[in-house]
Amino acid sequence: MEIGSRRNMVSSENSPPLNSVTPLRRRTANRIYALIYASALLALFYRHVRQLLLLRFTTPVPVAAATLSLFVADSVLAFMWCTTQSFRVYPIRRTEYVENIPKVLKEEDFPALDVFVCTADPYKEPPIGVVNTALSVLAYDYPADKLSVYLSDDGRSELTLFAFMEAAKFAAHWLPFCRENKVVDRSPEDYFRSNRSIGSETERIKVMYEGMKVRIENVVAKGEAGKEFIEKERQALSPCTDAVTGQSHPPVIQVLVDNSQDRDIAGNGMPNLIYVSRGKSRTAPNNFKAGALNALVRVSAVMTNAPVVLTLDCDMRSNDPVTPRRVLCYLADPNLDQSKLAYVQFPQIFQGLDRDDIYASSFRSGFQMNPMGMKNGPDYFGTGCFFRRRALFGCPMAIVQLEIPELSADHVVERPIQSRENMELAHHVASGDYENMTNWGSKVGFRYGSLVEDYFTSYQLHCKGWKSIYCHPNRPAFLGDAPTSLIDMLNQLKRWVVGLHEVTFSRYSVVTYGFRFLGLLMGLSYAHYALWPMWAIPIVVYSVVPQLALINALPVFPMLSGPWSLLYIFLFLGAYSQDLVEFLLSGNGATVRQWWNDQRICLVRGLTCLLIGSLEFGLKCLSISIGGFSVTSKATNDEQRKMYEQGVFDFGASSLMFVPLSVAALVNFIAFARGLALSLAGALAVESLALQVLLASFGVVNGWPLYEAMFFRSDKGRLPTNITLASAFVAALLCAAAFLA
Repeated sequence: MEIGSRRNMVSSENSPPLNSVTPLRRRTANRIYALIYASALLALFYRHVRQLLLLRFTTPVPVAAATLSLFVADSVLAFMWCTTQSFRVYPIRRTEYVENIPKVLKEEDFPALDVFVCTADPYKEPPIGVVNTALSVLAYDYPADKLSVYLSDDGRSELTLFAFMEAAKFAAHWLPFCRENKVVDRSPEDYFRSNRSIGSETERIKVMYEGMKVRIENVVAKGEAGKEFIEKERQALSPCTDAVTGQSHPPVIQVLVDNSQDRDIAGNGMPNLIYVSRGKSRTAPNNFKAGALNALVRVSAVMTNAPVVLTLDCDMRSNDPVTPRRVLCYLADPNLDQSKLAYVQFPQIFQGLDRDDIYASSFRSGFQMNPMGMKNGPDYFGTGCFFRRRALFGCPMAIVQLEIPELSADHVVERPIQSRENMELAHHVASGDYENMTNWGSKVGFRYGSLVEDYFTSYQLHCKGWKSIYCHPNRPAFLGDAPTSLIDMLNQLKRWVVGLHEVTFSRYSVVTYGFRFLGLLMGLSYAHYALWPMWAIPIVVYSVVPQLALINALPVFPMLSGPWSLLYIFLFLGAYSQDLVEFLLSGNGATVRQWWNDQRICLVRGLTCLLIGSLEFGLKCLSISIGGFSVTSKATNDEQRKMYEQGVFDFGASSLMFVPLSVAALVNFIAFARGLALSLAGALAVESLALQVLLASFGVVNGWPLYEAMFFRSDKGRLPTNITLASAFVAALLCAAAFLA
């Protein structure tokens, strides 16, 4: 049956409210400010047009180049500002009333829930962390016979499989312990890390957990040497859960906990826990995470086929056991149009960040600030999202017919989960070449064609007429681990850049396709993300062009005493002030220092991952490959962690991305020194070059951690000598050319 239309549900006329929507009070101020700022932008472009009309063939090349480049940069900035306003026109906050769920829906009528946890590399994503994620959702405050957890191991690692065999044993003790003691932190690692009084029962569970943790970490440390021990453990499981098909890499599916058979130590049923390593074929692409998720969609359809699906990254642990009931406040609300509700998205909240979040790893704008203002609901973040399974199989009014009836969203599973028929079909749909000549990844399931499968999937769902809901409770529903290494963070964002370009330059481009189906506001919201790499253009231009002009004593901004200078100052301070206010109002302990680091990292991204990622995409279009897919590491070494906790930037990786960043920092420093020298020469220089000097000083202040890494530090986080020398050489060439031009 469809969620929200069950026989025992209270009618909408008599049911208590399950949720409410409150428009944020700042929406009126946002609209008034947008009108004022837009007027200022029109004045800016009036000035730009006047300057462009003055260009002649005899105009010196430096003047023409600076004029044109600043016009292009300001055009991009103005467009991106317009896309940002789509989030600020009508921001809302939602509130759920979980206590009213029993009054609307009986527990035996709760919809079943399938949880998908994805991992790919046991060394970058330590198995003990994945185990904690799985245990935290296995312990949900939800009927055990309606809950199933599927692990996708795309790395096909015996280490991960062994870890989950251990987790299955520990779960029999952990689940009743959480239930009887009303534990809220249901990730064992998080629970025992907290300072709390420990009784005899808690001490017993902690000893068991530490023992499991040691065994898992020892086997991971031994690596290949642990395979023999793992194989013995596997033989203890039902032989029907293995498959040998003769493919390049046949699928492996093992039911580690079966609700119909297994009980915890209190005699209660346990949720299903299924390990899945999909098949890989040499003749078919694996489509990375989207392919792994689609394999889980098919395998789970055969085994349990729950109408609700939760997708989780392997490091995104549950932080609130009532989260599924909170989701029911929307999926079971008779007052909502359930026929168009595709998913409920929770924000990504990270723990383990340093006090000032020096790498802006929390991504507040994308995960917490912007989603509140998206007209038809937020985009899919790739984790912490409860999907209505039906939404993955076509538009709201038409279902895509599947090649096997058992995969349809309305299929009722009647056979036992480990029946021979189920296992054979599950292995078949998880095989590496199953998707050949099917609609999977194009019209069905999570979408292929981009490295950002999360963005692309929600983009297509919204274009098809589906809507979504952003749920941001006071207590975070999930807590994850953000990269604490600068190079890991930049590499992750570079992958996003390539993926966003793949969507932008496809037939599904938001410019030619999205606006037609999404409308203006939602189209601008998706354009904000799709065209995010364009930030590299104004950041590169404003990091170098005015500074090089300053070295040449060439003014590119209005004189300080003139009225036009006030326009530039207003545009700069206005944009930063509004961003600061929005940042502080986002909550969760936001501080001015965190905002400063956030804006600095925005500049760093523009000169590193946005720039290099765009170049990589261009080379990819020319069939020149310079890198492959890489899993973001969740493991850190002690020295790296120590630097991060002390708020010290780690530039120790010898990466090409640090070259343009270092060049810009050096150019700003030289330009600032040159500007001070010119200012001492006379009042005219002060008047005409003042804004350029201020801009260079802004660059110097933001670049101070890089100067330290280049010249003053001796630890492993200092900038490699070869990067420093290469950057200094390029910066010297640019400055010399500007001075002599």
